[in-house]
Amino acid sequence: MTCLECNTELGYVDHKNSMDSLGIELCHQHRNRMEKLIDQNGTPIEAIQLYYGLKEVGVSAMLEWWDGKKSIDIAISRVKLNIIVDCEYHMMTHEQAINDLEEAMHSFKNGFTTIRIPHVLIKHYLKETVHNILGIMEGLRANIKVI
Repeated sequence: MTCLECNTELGYVDHKNSMDSLGIELCHQHRNRMEKLIDQNGTPIEAIQLYYGLKEVGVSAMLEWWDGKKSIDIAISRVKLNIIVDCEYHMMTHEQAINDLEEAMHSFKNGFTTIRIPHVLIKHYLKETVHNILGIMEGLRANIKVI
């Protein structure tokens, strides 16, 4: 059991506390940093889990990246991909749909693709979600080379 961020060996207490609060293995210092991010930005726990899932397969991503208009849960700048973890997808109103469309427009104008992923998908199918994001990244890389 080692910290996913710094590879420090985890004791039982650190492992248990991290798994109980975030569902991933982080040392005390990095767990506190992620909990602070959650408190300050309302970052979904699933966004943190996805971030570390992507990191595990070698994807260089950024948590809570500022796109000039708002904070994005996860950004993968090499392929210009923004990922928003959607915790309220079942409560979609027409106002939220318009806001989502405007956010997508803003991203496209800046050359980014934005995808929304329901939090339950990450919670129950993290590996499959990571695999699909890798496929999206591959497609985006091919399109970047074409342009």
